[in-house]
Amino acid sequence: MRAGESADLFAPERPACPVPLKTVAPPRAVLPAAAAQTLSAELWLGVQVAAGAAQPGQEPSSALMRLATYAQRLTPRVALAPPDGLLLEVKGSLHLFGGVDGLRGEMDTACAHCGLRGTLALAPTPLAALIAARAGQPLVVLDSAQLIGQLAPLPLTALRWPPKLLDRLAYIGVRTIGQALRLPRAGFAQRFGAGQLKDLDRLTGHAGDPRERFEARVRFRRRRELSFELESRTALLAALGPLLAELERFLEARQCGVLELECRLWHRGHPPSRSTVRLAAPLADAARLAELLGERLGTLSLPAPVRACELRSGFPVPRVASSGTLWQPGEQGGSPEAGSPQLIERLRARLGSEAVHGLVCVQDHRPEAAWRAAEPGARSGEGSGGCRGAARPLWLLPAPRRLSERDGLPRYRGGLRLASEPERIETGWWDGAEVARDYYSALDTHGRRLWLFRERNRPHHWFLHGVFG
Repeated sequence: MRAGESADLFAPERPACPVPLKTVAPPRAVLPAAAAQTLSAELWLGVQVAAGAAQPGQEPSSALMRLATYAQRLTPRVALAPPDGLLLEVKGSLHLFGGVDGLRGEMDTACAHCGLRGTLALAPTPLAALIAARAGQPLVVLDSAQLIGQLAPLPLTALRWPPKLLDRLAYIGVRTIGQALRLPRAGFAQRFGAGQLKDLDRLTGHAGDPRERFEARVRFRRRRELSFELESRTALLAALGPLLAELERFLEARQCGVLELECRLWHRGHPPSRSTVRLAAPLADAARLAELLGERLGTLSLPAPVRACELRSGFPVPRVASSGTLWQPGEQGGSPEAGSPQLIERLRARLGSEAVHGLVCVQDHRPEAAWRAAEPGARSGEGSGGCRGAARPLWLLPAPRRLSERDGLPRYRGGLRLASEPERIETGWWDGAEVARDYYSALDTHGRRLWLFRERNRPHHWFLHGVFG
């Protein structure tokens, strides 16, 4: 084939030429109607960011990962094209952002927010959108019938094929996408590789091009190196401010909050200092987190000045937005529930997480084993053993107290009058703490209601176990 002579890649075959390429190409593969509709129903936005020293095959940069996370606000179908590309399927998002111009404006804002400069292009296939952006051509191709014509002038270098292969193609005068598409298919595959032919098919939509969906990091983790060492709490909070703001954006993008946040402060010649904030309800507000973190840092003794700081969150928890009540807490109709998490969080920040905790019921009939300490806001399990349907005092003694007796009846600061039928509890044989008791409610001489039990086994002593409110 002489220079300038070519055959359309997807046209009916022409007579063979004397060049030692495969002269008989297979007939053009025709897509089923359903597949053609699927391809034309997609619209991909390709984003090419300034790559710097990045090379194909390298891992994506942290800035590109942040951009991909931010881009999930525009569409759930986001895919990475390492080391410097991003793809978004935006067909269903156009009407949400005012069409193509509005969507491009949102993506430009996202790039600026992440400190990146990007070239954007839209096309019906992901590879077409990506190479147009790589070539610096902000194409907008909404019709599949116009795709090949728009791609034809783009250079083959945008496909990032091996340099030796591009040199061989350039030697025969093939430097653009359009020139490559006009070569005979069978000869192209034999001389330059079936993989490259498959790339051209994916480019034009004649072959599928599935992309792995980007999944954002589950937990937040960011570290900041400081320009100079810090010692004061105020300076440390100011240094942590950008990290907290980034954490807020991270959580807002997922409509989640955190129940635990760890701050690590790195020193020279010492292990890092750690401070953990545990929350009573999912929280994503940076200002509130900074306030609680400041309370914890105020109780932290630093072994040396801080040269780096790091934030690590627990697993994000779905956050349900709620509106405030008309009445303030304490007023008629007001509820204290809205302020409860803030009070608990402030107490835990000042006194420590171990000093403030909640209580939950456990499925055990033994009163001393029917509860346990838990994180504030934790829910009891299904059922609560002996707690359900039976009167239980709010106050239990740390250990049952043996009572004196007269004529087989218990006494506590005087005589006691039994005021209920016995409730028998026999359990615990499986863990070595077996009990066999008959529980009673009793009234003392002042009318206070007590909770007693009598041992079922000899010598049948009486014990005080709790006091009703």
